[in-house]
Amino acid sequence: MLKHRGFPGRMPGSDYQFVIRRANPRGVTPLTRRERRSDRKAADRRVDTAFMRALWEAFGDEPFERGNLDAGRLSWLFGREVVAVDDPFDPADYEAMLVINEALARASFPDAFED
Repeated sequence: MLKHRGFPGRMPGSDYQFVIRRANPRGVTPLTRRERRSDRKAADRRVDTAFMRALWEAFGDEPFERGNLDAGRLSWLFGREVVAVDDPFDPADYEAMLVINEALARASFPDAFED
């Protein structure tokens, strides 16, 4: 499992994690598309924005390996703002390649792309 050095471990000032420390010994947690409803808590929306900002600052529009990025946090963006590069895609693979769908990410999280 690739560890993304320099990537923030969590949202500053919170317990919302962005990365995991070690591989799950019981198997890889698969990425699944989670629906974001309009009634989500404001804190959850802030965390999604912070995570998207961290992804953009770390990878930009280049493909990146899933590695130690938290599956739960990534699943809130997966299938929309973050899409699979590989075909066929294995959602339970730490080496799976992903890329940010910049147009949709900018529309969904405009605050994540401000300077």
